[in-house]
Amino acid sequence: MALRHVPVLPEWLDPVFVQKRNWPSWSDALLQAHNPANSSDVEPGSCARQRLAYDELLANQLALLIVRKAARRTPGKSLKGDGSLRSSVKEALPFSLTRSQAEAVMEIEQDLAKPSRMLRLLQGDVGSGKTVVALLAMLIAVEAGQQAALMAPTEILARQHYETLRPLTAHLGIEVVLLTGKDKAKDRRQTLEAIASGRAAIAVGTHALFQDGVDFSKLAVAVIDEQHRFGVHQRLMLAGKGKDVDVLVMTATPIPRTLMLTAYGDMDTSRLLEKPAGRKPVDTRTLDIERLSEVVDGLRRAVESGAQAYWVCPLVEESETSDLAAVDQRYETLRKVFGDRVGLVHGRMKSAEKDSIMADFKAGSLAVLVATTVIEVGVDVPNATVMVIEHAERFGLSQLHQMRGRVGRGGDQSVCLLLYQKPLGETAHRRLEIMRETEDGFVISEEDLRLRGAGEVLGTRQSGMPSFRVADLTQHDDLLAIARSDAKLIVENDSWMDSKRGAALRTLLYLFERDAAVRYIRSG
Repeated sequence: MALRHVPVLPEWLDPVFVQKRNWPSWSDALLQAHNPANSSDVEPGSCARQRLAYDELLANQLALLIVRKAARRTPGKSLKGDGSLRSSVKEALPFSLTRSQAEAVMEIEQDLAKPSRMLRLLQGDVGSGKTVVALLAMLIAVEAGQQAALMAPTEILARQHYETLRPLTAHLGIEVVLLTGKDKAKDRRQTLEAIASGRAAIAVGTHALFQDGVDFSKLAVAVIDEQHRFGVHQRLMLAGKGKDVDVLVMTATPIPRTLMLTAYGDMDTSRLLEKPAGRKPVDTRTLDIERLSEVVDGLRRAVESGAQAYWVCPLVEESETSDLAAVDQRYETLRKVFGDRVGLVHGRMKSAEKDSIMADFKAGSLAVLVATTVIEVGVDVPNATVMVIEHAERFGLSQLHQMRGRVGRGGDQSVCLLLYQKPLGETAHRRLEIMRETEDGFVISEEDLRLRGAGEVLGTRQSGMPSFRVADLTQHDDLLAIARSDAKLIVENDSWMDSKRGAALRTLLYLFERDAAVRYIRSG
């Protein structure tokens, strides 16, 4: 563990803390962990490792709670609409809000009514209705005579949000605009003028929203979708487009409780736990890839009956070291069966070409879309009822769950076929088993953390999550609860760590490099 050198390591914890947990002192734990002769001391269950893990988790929780406290002291606008726009939208919806949606909207209303800034995370599984909650949140700002913005990480997702919001707001007499990096010069000028004048009440877009030249008249609420795909600087820039902007960030990736506490402890959190009425469970099946011809025959029958399908492959081209089917090869194979009604999308294509194919698939002119995981987030085609995932054993649980979430978005019964190649390892077998057993993304996320470990989950699925040098969230989750409780007690009694003990705790933040995090975590 490469900790930066501090000349004098403070004895910052009261002796009773150390004795209560039967741990060595901080300095003794550090020496033991670095001593090659004490290899057992680096095991997750050893006293030395637990002691250092606790210290690291405490530093993380202290940083989050300090930022949270500072955020609550930051002045903001008190936004209270008359409810007229929200009532009209609710009446126009073809469904009633779920219990979780209604609770999330109420929590957001309460946040916006306060004189301090809102910083809330809206976490919902695929298909749980986050966009409707985001719209109702933005309408509070519009009712109060302000503007709102919704930022998405890709043009496909931004355009999808725009097309979802427009029909819901068409009868309200408010203007919703779309801004992306690919707009034609004339269209862009008109959009920028509508935003700057305040005529556009809601702006939807990509990172183009926070670029120079985009000036809001009175931005009050910023909604950031799939927030972990944006950098801290980008999120701060969007919030900086107005004064005292309230921020709502959303994610469709269910996050385990332990990761929630370590990454979003500075935020208030709303969870959407149900899916809108009328959505049927996706029939998930696992099949040996040797039965590929049967799958293709079944897909042909489904397409003939009017269905649309995704076919996901893990690679873009053949590799000498891999026997996985390339997406290009599968595309050519399926073209022999479905002709021109097959489309191909992968990450190496130009955005314009990718968007054109996605538009054709959404319009129904393509029946089968062969793709890599670029369709994992943000694609909404209600008529698509079949998902085939080739070599499913090579994907993580979260990826499999996100891809399955592309179907089952309409009223028709959907199916997800997970094609695997033998022999299956124990972990791969368990993943496929879990996919058959449940559609609950929160259950799946907890199991994914257990099977893959926090490092991989943090590094690939949630790039905004913190990484730990000593603590292992799969082994030390009990220490996280203790660290959070102790951090709360510390912040309550010594908010800004002005005491002698507080000064030592600031050294702890320095040692675990959480002193810098304090400056940036507020962006979410």
